[in-house]
Amino acid sequence: MVNIRDLDPSASPLDYYGSELRRLREAAGLKQGQLGEIIFCAASLVGQVETARKVPTREFSERVDAALGTGGVFSRLVGLVLRSQLPTWFQEYAAMEAKAAYISAYQPQLVYGLLQTEAYARAVLATGMPDNLEELVGARMERHRLLGRKNPPMVWVVLDEAVLHRPIGGREVMRSQLAHLLSFRDTRWVRIQVLPSEAGEHAGLIGSFNALRFDNDPDLVYTEDLIAGHMTANPETVKEAALRYAHLQAAALSVECSAALIVRAMEERYGHQSGLDPHAVA
Repeated sequence: MVNIRDLDPSASPLDYYGSELRRLREAAGLKQGQLGEIIFCAASLVGQVETARKVPTREFSERVDAALGTGGVFSRLVGLVLRSQLPTWFQEYAAMEAKAAYISAYQPQLVYGLLQTEAYARAVLATGMPDNLEELVGARMERHRLLGRKNPPMVWVVLDEAVLHRPIGGREVMRSQLAHLLSFRDTRWVRIQVLPSEAGEHAGLIGSFNALRFDNDPDLVYTEDLIAGHMTANPETVKEAALRYAHLQAAALSVECSAALIVRAMEERYGHQSGLDPHAVA
């Protein structure tokens, strides 16, 4: 068994979190079991987090902050911990995504990551058969927090119509996922367009890509291949991506008509009687 005294707090965000949890718990005069009782979890879970054998959740962190009166220390640390669970090649993109002022994304296969429900994300991530599935799901959900910030980025997403018809996770998961997409229709900083199947050949046939725009830094373009993701600030690539995205937006349905199409998919393909007027959603 790993001894907490052997942990190097500088080794990783998870090791630092564990060492701080033990230090502040002991400073409060609490045993692992006592802290567990206060935050409604087993003593073994507290021990596993303290020995960096278990990744803490945001809920766990918020309860620890309340129990130990740490002023939000663990709620702030958990973001770094969860981000460290992402694939190494994705961590830099996630950091830049969190700083972006404007995010535009085209997805022909899946719902864009920032707009995925937890169940949908779990089904998607499970296809890679990872050993740390729950940690990856937690990390993806943590990325969503940027949408709830006081000054969130503007997010504009174009989804291929095929995304609405691919039953990721099954009917129930898809019903919830499409309802989640519709929940953004009254959100000023999130816009969703659907590229209809009848559009035929289009500027996005090369595959998915994201573009990030910043207030004080060069624009970035992000793409993925089978193995990893790639970011570039090359001006020609950025210009080409902007041109293709403009063509995709022009070929896609309006935001209002896209919402109506999502409603129809919920009702007709997934048997969801939403009660929404397809002509009233925006």
